[in-house]
Amino acid sequence: MIAVCDHDSYFVQNNDVFGVMGLFPEQNITATLWMLVYGVSVDQVAEIARMEKSTIIESLMRFCFAIESLYTIEYLWRPTEMDLQRLLKKGEMRGFSRMIGSIDCMQWT
Repeated sequence: MIAVCDHDSYFVQNNDVFGVMGLFPEQNITATLWMLVYGVSVDQVAEIARMEKSTIIESLMRFCFAIESLYTIEYLWRPTEMDLQRLLKKGEMRGFSRMIGSIDCMQWT
């Protein structure tokens, strides 16, 4: 979370034009994670978190861009042929023979 906050000043708590403190970074990121992890709609998150829908959508977009910018080079790269073979072998040993191509890696044969 610290890396995301350092990457994008949107996730830093500031005063608004009326001098009122804005949302904590944890609130924005938690709302974003609810949508990404649990697949809940912006309406559900708005109701639970008591945040504006536009704020939640903005947080989601900025969070995703930050993650992509921060981690693409090290973690979000396309696997090589060697990587694919290693993953397929490991999947085969664990009973997931066709896991590549399945978005959740839970494809049973």
